[in-house]
Amino acid sequence: MARRPLPLILFLPVLALPLLVLTGCGSPPSQPDLSSPYAPGLDPRGEAVDGLVVGDRLLAAGEYELAIDAYTRAALVHGLTPEIYAGIGTANLQLGRLGQAEEQLRLAARAPDTPPEVWNNLGLVLVGKGEVAEGAAILRRAYALDNGGSDAIRANLRLALAMLGERPYDDGQEQEFQVVRSGQSVYKIRTTDPG
Repeated sequence: MARRPLPLILFLPVLALPLLVLTGCGSPPSQPDLSSPYAPGLDPRGEAVDGLVVGDRLLAAGEYELAIDAYTRAALVHGLTPEIYAGIGTANLQLGRLGQAEEQLRLAARAPDTPPEVWNNLGLVLVGKGEVAEGAAILRRAYALDNGGSDAIRANLRLALAMLGERPYDDGQEQEFQVVRSGQSVYKIRTTDPG
C-alpha cells in the first residue's frame, strides 16, 4: 500500500515560524525603553573609559574590590605601571590586606618619580604590620619628598616616631591606632579613643 503524502497545510506553521523570527533581525535598533528596569545594552561604537580613571574613581568612592578589577583591566592596556601598582596597593591597604598592599606598593615605589602618597601608604602598611622602624624611615622619605606640605604625612610621621620611642609595655600606656583615609590616596594614623 502506498503512503499518502501529508497535506501541505500541516507544514505551513513550521515554515512560517522562521520567517516570523527573521522579520525582527533586519530592523534598525529602536530607542531604549525608559520604563525598563534593565540597563541598556552596550554600544559597540562607543569609546571605553580608561581603566586607570575608573579605578581612581572607584577607589575614591570606597569600592575597593571593583577598583582592583578596574586597575587589572587597565594593566591589560597600559601594562603594569607604577600607577597601577599604587592603585592596587592602596585598595588592598583599605581592604586590610597588608601583605598584598606591601608587595604592590613596593613595586610602585621602584619608579624614580614615585609620589609621596605612595611612600606614605607604604609606610602606613609597614607600621600596621608592626615594622615601625622601617615604616618611620619610609614616612620620613614621604615627608621629605612632599617638602612638609602635607599635614597628613606629617601627622603619620609624628605618630610613627612616637611609636618608636615607646617605653616598655605598660597597661596604662597602651593605645590603639587605626589607618584612616584623609583625601585621595592619602592615609593617616590616628589613635582610637577607647571611650
